[in-house]
Amino acid sequence: MRSYFTKQLFDGTTLHAGARLVVEGHTIKRVETTDVEQNNTDIYLDGLVTAGFIDTQVNGGGGSLLNSDTSVSALSNMVTGHCQFGTTSMLPTLITDSSAKMESAALAVADAIEQHMPGVIGIHFEGPHLSVPKKGIHPQNHVRGISDADLALFLRKDIGKVMITVAPENVPTDIIKELVSAGVVVSLGHSGADIDCVINAIDAGATGFTHLFNAMSGLTAREPGLIAAALCDERVTSGLIADLHHVHGYNCQFAFRCIGADRLMLVTDAMAHVGSSVDRIPWLDTQIIRDDDKLTLEDGSLAGSCIDMAAAVRNMHQLLNNQLTAVLNMASRVPARFLGLDYLGELTGDKHANFILLNNKMHVQASWINGQQVAGEPLN
Repeated sequence: MRSYFTKQLFDGTTLHAGARLVVEGHTIKRVETTDVEQNNTDIYLDGLVTAGFIDTQVNGGGGSLLNSDTSVSALSNMVTGHCQFGTTSMLPTLITDSSAKMESAALAVADAIEQHMPGVIGIHFEGPHLSVPKKGIHPQNHVRGISDADLALFLRKDIGKVMITVAPENVPTDIIKELVSAGVVVSLGHSGADIDCVINAIDAGATGFTHLFNAMSGLTAREPGLIAAALCDERVTSGLIADLHHVHGYNCQFAFRCIGADRLMLVTDAMAHVGSSVDRIPWLDTQIIRDDDKLTLEDGSLAGSCIDMAAAVRNMHQLLNNQLTAVLNMASRVPARFLGLDYLGELTGDKHANFILLNNKMHVQASWINGQQVAGEPLN
């Protein structure tokens, strides 16, 4: 058992001063917040302790891209690349690819989970059941309708939490119902669907929108599309890439004011560049190039991001005029609830001991997964 005395602690609801976090094994035993004083058995954490970040859209990190390397070692590189920036749980994300690549990615995730790899909690298949006009960098030759083999893959029980991004115009509502009833999280994206099609998909059980504002039908006077449904429908949660390249800062503020802190979650859409010195990686017949904090193809079009979760939190914190607790929840409690993982996202008794230490500039000083420190200078 270890006890940590924290200068500040945010438990998901309340920001406390001078709290004690007691960890036993991989879980939180208790959090003491009343009349707490540091004693000589505590490990002192000089900063803000909060729940570890949960990223539902991680294409790569640590120099590895899942589409290029569907191995357990690549998943380990991704976790290492991101945990230094506060991500303690992730869904490795496969961009639209062949059936064989999808099977290979699922096998790697299944192996990682069987080996109890810290940080990997499932898989996100972003495609291939998308809209060609809204495909972005997804390869058109692999965009297709859903097959029995795809359905069987999504329904596997050994790959953790499964999330899929689909264009609702290309996936029947009865299939969405079947997936949701089996515990799959269905998110809508890369779609030009009209509002009726979108609402039908939500009625069938879809609960998310993938990278709000990007690659989706826009918001006009008589054609509300995906954006209006994401902003208005209280049944859904929206991912937001707050790198200020994918979405303008005013639109980030607009989304928060419409949706609020309970249904807006931060995602990175990160490529291999995060947590590595890689500047260029091959993609199809071109390259994804890092230019400062922006990723593009050689033709200049956006190609995922190189933002990390801590930087996304800092960006939103500034945009929302220092609404600290709301922003922290967008990176932790909201995605945990969206995925239906009640053991994550908050620092209370019996939750997994996934937490991070932030300094006064909101940079990550250390990260813990299941009670074990995985990033930062050793504090144990």
